[in-house]
Amino acid sequence: MPGMKAIAVMQGGQPVASNVEIIEIEPPTPDRGEVLVRTESSALNHLDLWVGMGIPGVERSWPRVTGSDGVGIVEKIGPGVNEAWLGRRVIMNAAVEVEHAHYPDLAPAGEDLGMIGEHVAGSMAEMFVAPVGNVLDIGESDAVSAAAFGLAHLTAWRMIRTRARLRSGEWVLIPGIGGGVATAALGIAKHLGARIVVTSRHASKLERAMELGADATVLDEGVDWSREVRRITGKRGVDLCIDSVGKAVHLACIKSLARGGRFVTCGCTSGADPATDLARVFWNQLSILGSTMGDMDEFREVVHLFKTGCLSPVIDGVYPWQRGAEAWARLEAGDQCGKLVIDWTA
Repeated sequence: MPGMKAIAVMQGGQPVASNVEIIEIEPPTPDRGEVLVRTESSALNHLDLWVGMGIPGVERSWPRVTGSDGVGIVEKIGPGVNEAWLGRRVIMNAAVEVEHAHYPDLAPAGEDLGMIGEHVAGSMAEMFVAPVGNVLDIGESDAVSAAAFGLAHLTAWRMIRTRARLRSGEWVLIPGIGGGVATAALGIAKHLGARIVVTSRHASKLERAMELGADATVLDEGVDWSREVRRITGKRGVDLCIDSVGKAVHLACIKSLARGGRFVTCGCTSGADPATDLARVFWNQLSILGSTMGDMDEFREVVHLFKTGCLSPVIDGVYPWQRGAEAWARLEAGDQCGKLVIDWTA
């Protein structure tokens, strides 16, 4: 089989976009239980930047093909996969459950995930492989929209529904609106009947959030904005905060929560070691919850809402694969509002 084009990070370091190049590599071969997908669209996540920066103490081989959002047509199947998958348009869940050895006196420690696009090569190429158990048939759904939808909406869905158990009518705070998870959370929370406050350092992103259904906005000027959130909510505070920003906003988020409020985090792009307020946490009986990606049951739930038109992604821009480095640069600069998609059919 002839080689295929891929968007690869050639070496670790920053800025990541300066290390992104188009290369030619050998196409992957599906192993037992896997499918080979001819990529139609893939989308960037902040994870692509983290992998490209290089993780201290973790040995990585370079160049690396990232990509944890991918949609395309099943072109080949591995042993043990039903032939009915051939020719289907599929979307992948990049979070693959990792099997561990079992011990006679120890119960399993819980879910452990490996990531397509981080631990193995991902969807930033003309073809990618995924376990058949991690793909869903999406029929005639638009490939660009589906690629923009996948991982961000799965992550936000688990945060909001599984972990925080959002109820209709509750107030939700989403700091740093503009990123994929934040915009997905806005759509999901609105669909579930929440009232939503968003923050951003960019007035243009706040305006866009209002167009998307936010009830109130707060301009983040680098100082504590929790008083403004409390003013908006009649001094009560919000019931739930959905955060992927981390250190820069953590304390303001905690101070914005109502009694019995829940803070759910799935990331920490601004740092992992924030100052907090433990007195407020215990006195107001706050819950601090971690959340990572989601399983296939959750993926089916949220993809169903996409296929039926109940949820749709916010797309900042679509780039032909030849201009992939431009998409990386926009993500790295933090200028986007919504997802950045790579079109492999261009």
